[in-house]
Amino acid sequence: MEDQETMHDTAEISTPVRAIIADDHPLVLLAIENLMGTYPNMQIVGRAADATELFMEVDRSPCDLVLMDLYMPGGLDGSGLDVIRQFKTRYPDVALVVLTMETEAAALQKVISLGVGGLVSKRDRIDLIHVAVVMALARECYVGPAVRTLIADAALAQRLDLVRSTLSRRELEVFTQYASGFAVSEIAARLGRSVKTISAQKCTAMRKLSLHSDAELFRFAAEHGVIS
Repeated sequence: MEDQETMHDTAEISTPVRAIIADDHPLVLLAIENLMGTYPNMQIVGRAADATELFMEVDRSPCDLVLMDLYMPGGLDGSGLDVIRQFKTRYPDVALVVLTMETEAAALQKVISLGVGGLVSKRDRIDLIHVAVVMALARECYVGPAVRTLIADAALAQRLDLVRSTLSRRELEVFTQYASGFAVSEIAARLGRSVKTISAQKCTAMRKLSLHSDAELFRFAAEHGVIS
């Protein structure tokens, strides 16, 4: 009995992962196929050059994993997001990894929010595709470093814009210099204002930003991109 169970488990482990790849650039499609062909226990069972072909391939060849470019012909809105939505609805049990050259953080965040198993920039190291594939098959979401950086930078820029819109030009000037390590008296000398004026502008800036101590000010400045 144990031998039969062991044989069954071994058979399950050795069953190859069936993958379909989709990209509208033939050379990219070939490169991905050659790359994934080196992955252990991986079998490419279909290829597609557009969204329509992708759905036809998945219907014709049941698979465990799809790796697709975000922007391909055949999508209703041209963004690739509708293709992902349709895919997740029609094939909820198929792991989906998306490759892209997209650099707009809002678009990348939308892709992640749709529940993909992986999102990797084509600017990332090519070996990270394998990491994304493994995590997607494990029902976890992998986001490549280039994508994470773009999203983090955009979030930081939004926080900095919020500070700039909250403070006056002079308050921001004082706030930035104080957060950079200059004392109130030094800032007064640098800007040609009185110490009393600089102190008042610093306090006003802190009040507008709901900061109650210098420690909070320094932390806030770093977290919001006021200082590097």
